[in-house]
Amino acid sequence: MKKKDLLVIVIVAILLLPFFISPSVYKIYTDFNTAHGMIMSFIKFAILATFGEMIGLRIRAGNYNEPGFGIIPRAIVWGFLGLWIKMSFVIFTSGVPTFLTYIGIENAIPALKGELSWAKVFVALCISTAMNTSFAPVFMTFHKITDTHIVNNGGTVAGLLKPIKFKEIIPALNWDIQWNFVFKKTIPFFWIPAHTITFCLPENMQVLFAALLGIVLGVLLSVAAISEKK
Repeated sequence: MKKKDLLVIVIVAILLLPFFISPSVYKIYTDFNTAHGMIMSFIKFAILATFGEMIGLRIRAGNYNEPGFGIIPRAIVWGFLGLWIKMSFVIFTSGVPTFLTYIGIENAIPALKGELSWAKVFVALCISTAMNTSFAPVFMTFHKITDTHIVNNGGTVAGLLKPIKFKEIIPALNWDIQWNFVFKKTIPFFWIPAHTITFCLPENMQVLFAALLGIVLGVLLSVAAISEKK
């Protein structure tokens, strides 16, 4: 472990420690999270998912940042993607149980709201499967497009504000990696199980857990980038 890795661990520990040792700090967080869910979604994803990408860069290139990487633009994009994710959580956690009730599974809605049970796990699995086979591929592709846009514009905030050249970026994406790794492997073997756990958690913990998964996403993106170079 290098000094920069130790420094990052120390900084993360210092930032997280107050939430574990101070009930008042934790209460402020939970109260604000309950009252302002969308704002907190923006903040959580802006910080945690961007940190995940920095870890991915560390794995891939040996550094947490480099010229053109664009930490600030990535954080801004992740913040808005976090709003999109929060919206999808609300839609799918409401819509899928309603659909299950419609097709005859009458206890779907109370099961999801109740204590942990096999019925709750089943409903959570249905929500996760529906979300990750419809919303997720579009989300992942758009995220890849924004990443490419940031890199193409030197990782600057001004570059982020330029129009995205979809016509140029989309054909240039590595669809072999996008399909065979990102879609075919990470969705069924990681994201569906991971989000099944997410939807079994209390509602106020779901977005935080999803944002923490953003750190794992950074590692997965790193693996995809390494595979793409090969």
